[in-house]
Amino acid sequence: MKPFRINQLRAALLLLLIAALLAGCQAVRYRTLEAIGVEKRDILSARVESARDAQDDAREEFSSALEQFRATVAFDGGDLESLYDRLDRAYERSLADATRVRDRIERVRDVAEDLFDEWSDELDQYENADLRRRSAELLRETKSRYERMMAAMRRAEASMDPVLRSFQDQVLFLKHNLNAQAISALKAELDDIESDTETLIRAMNEAIAEANAFMRALE
Repeated sequence: MKPFRINQLRAALLLLLIAALLAGCQAVRYRTLEAIGVEKRDILSARVESARDAQDDAREEFSSALEQFRATVAFDGGDLESLYDRLDRAYERSLADATRVRDRIERVRDVAEDLFDEWSDELDQYENADLRRRSAELLRETKSRYERMMAAMRRAEASMDPVLRSFQDQVLFLKHNLNAQAISALKAELDDIESDTETLIRAMNEAIAEANAFMRALE
């Protein structure tokens, strides 16, 4: 097996191990992972990657839901029930992806706070003043990059809400008014939904870019 493939396999196994251990008690998780050489820094990087991937999935799902809404308002005869079902499924998938994004952002925040607290406490253990100063400076830089990334992730998270509310309204309206007149009434909402979705996608792109930059800085 080629060295590159071996490294890929090791990285994948490491991520799987981290994911499995992160399901238990936080203190026990950290001790177990640190005992096998996985530090909080590695856990943070893995969680940022997971949050980034969730945002990427959500970005695609919201784009797909918008396309389904466009198809709905462009209805020109056919099976209204099937049309409603497709829109409802698109909304439910978007809602599930949004929940996943929120959860993974919280997981990033949890381990980041623990890492920075530990790092700050351990500055007092240095005997070498120059090394302590350099470590403190690196801590400030890392926290600054983290805060920039987290702000972008929170903006992306918030940008999902107006789109989800709009889609929920459309799905509910069609559920109780499944006829051609109801479809026609939804056309007036298309511009707002398109604008909100475009805002969401831009915010997701920024958050993904910040996550990538932060992970590169941790390497």
